[in-house]
Amino acid sequence: MISNHRDDELKPPVPTDASLVTDLDSPKEECGVIAVSSLDEAAARVAFFGLYALQHRGQEAAGIAVADGRSVRLHKGQGLVGQVFDDAALKPLVGSLAIGHTRYSTTGVNSDRNVQPYVVETMHGPLGISHNGNIVNADQLRSKLLKRGAGLQSSSDSEVLALMLAATEGATWEDRLAKIMPEWEGAFSLAILAGTKIIVTRDPWGFRPLSIGRMPTGGHAVASETGALQTIGCDAIREVEPGEVVVLQGEQTRSHQAIKPKERQARCTFEHIYFSRPDAVWDGILIHQARQRLGEELALEHPVEADVVIPVPDSSTPAAIAYANVSGIPYNEGFVKNRYIGRTFIEPTDELRRQGVALKFNTLPENLEGKRVIMVDDSIVRGTTSGPLVKLVRDAGAAEVHMRITCPPIAHPCFFGVDMGTHDELIGHKMGVPEIGEHIGADSLGFLSVERMMKALGRDDGYCNACFTGSYPVPVQLTLGNTKQRFDGVLA
Repeated sequence: MISNHRDDELKPPVPTDASLVTDLDSPKEECGVIAVSSLDEAAARVAFFGLYALQHRGQEAAGIAVADGRSVRLHKGQGLVGQVFDDAALKPLVGSLAIGHTRYSTTGVNSDRNVQPYVVETMHGPLGISHNGNIVNADQLRSKLLKRGAGLQSSSDSEVLALMLAATEGATWEDRLAKIMPEWEGAFSLAILAGTKIIVTRDPWGFRPLSIGRMPTGGHAVASETGALQTIGCDAIREVEPGEVVVLQGEQTRSHQAIKPKERQARCTFEHIYFSRPDAVWDGILIHQARQRLGEELALEHPVEADVVIPVPDSSTPAAIAYANVSGIPYNEGFVKNRYIGRTFIEPTDELRRQGVALKFNTLPENLEGKRVIMVDDSIVRGTTSGPLVKLVRDAGAAEVHMRITCPPIAHPCFFGVDMGTHDELIGHKMGVPEIGEHIGADSLGFLSVERMMKALGRDDGYCNACFTGSYPVPVQLTLGNTKQRFDGVLA
């Protein structure tokens, strides 16, 4: 039995107009998943705090599904975790098994019907699913389901996965999952609520992170980032391996390699550059240290005479400090971030929209006036925010503004769960570095090279850098003009 105990449509939707939040010109968040197998009936509350720690991975919607061995209860809605859930919402979510999700839409628009987890009735009982990633062959899979008479309720690829799994034959959910996984091309880190157990798995390319840990009260939890597991007190934390299936049931876990990992692994480099919290560990690397090393390499590759190094808060702060240490140029704060802009249902007027970045940042003129400034940021995507940021620094009295970016130019879209825009929207696809520098009004502009970036991570391969290079690890459907073409190699 599935119980939806609250009408989510009564909740006002979060505005998705980018002008409200003031687009920071960084890749939009992916999603976060959590799964909890506890020894008491409070799994949903543990999942709630885990989702809070994953809030940075998606601010459009959140949800939790919980099972008590007899039925599945579900609560989800649009908004931040703290807007969707309160004590009244959590009280009916009683059970020892829970999965949760915080969402930024990549496939499927932001609407009530696309909010996760998905819970569907099957001949084997209720099935719930939370998904981080993006399936590149979702259109073909959706067509197959529709031809078989499946009733799809959303435009999300995650629902396609749920219905395919529900329709697959096999003695157990683990058997069905192992049978159907080879049909899924692309990124998927999944938490599945199935009867009296939770099943988690990760795609064989290893695109998106997923880790498991042991809870202090017994039982286990799985989350998109290790920091979320630490938040709920987990130890013995390890990554779920690409292609591995792990079953959580009470205090017990068991795992097996459902499908062989791909020879070409494809971890997302942007977890290090931007997405993950600094306390997360990804591929055995602490994110904070990775960002410091990116800054070190950036200082070596693109030095410039200046008086002060400032970050664009927050993900570029460790890199800016490292740049300053290597270059010998003093570090200081140049911006104050207005952290709660965009956490409201009140839309700005057109005049407020025109003020742009000032809605998100204020400057500290005392630290900038008359100085040659190096401004360190994590990325430039569409080029819509770097220019206003440079202008803010100049208006604060800076004599020169030199922009330094901790990754290469983003010239190609992502098809694996990150919203970076299309080729036509990416400034790195349309312009060379000198042109971008002129466009944003910087005195100089330097991007970290792919080679230096990978040196900072201490890796030669195993990562997806397709957004920089155009070399996709999985064939994708590129939209060229008004047509779609299957693309299998390196984009010229």
